[in-house]
Amino acid sequence: MSSPLPTITIAENLSQQTFKRHDSIPLKSEMLLHIERGAVRTVTWNEEGTVMTLGYWGTGDVVGQPLSNIQPYQVECITSVEVSYVPSYQRERVLTAICQHVQQAEELLSIIRQTNARDRLLQMLLWLARKFARPVERGRLIDLRLTHQEIAEFIGMTRVSVTRLLSQLEQEGIIDRPRRHFIVLLDRQSKFA
Repeated sequence: MSSPLPTITIAENLSQQTFKRHDSIPLKSEMLLHIERGAVRTVTWNEEGTVMTLGYWGTGDVVGQPLSNIQPYQVECITSVEVSYVPSYQRERVLTAICQHVQQAEELLSIIRQTNARDRLLQMLLWLARKFARPVERGRLIDLRLTHQEIAEFIGMTRVSVTRLLSQLEQEGIIDRPRRHFIVLLDRQSKFA
């Protein structure tokens, strides 16, 4: 999980804003977004309109167009989110988070390059558990309420394949899905998260 950065306050001329789940965060030219609270995903889409998830980011992470050469580029809220806009002249204040951004992007690339679909999904769940899970009675709850379609977009699979593989992982006792959009990585898998 990302280490929290020092809180940047409005008094330092940074604009803080709050957004709801499913909101698209407006990007400002040459400004980064420091995530104070919550989780977002960065996305792009191709000429046919197919959405491709570029990454998932949480508290303490930094995202924004200056960190990407991908066009189009959009930041969508997975949970309610509070962000601070960081102007270019203050980027050194978030340099650690920028370095973590690069490292995380490499981790995500290694996950989506897994050739076996089951391994790709399981590695994604383990990564999400390390970054976003909270302990529950039987394991670690990935507390993002992701749809099967959102998971599929992230790991380059079809929604049908994700649904089938999630059912398989549940039958194998690796995960539990107590409610719609909630995934618990059970204790035997949680120790690897």
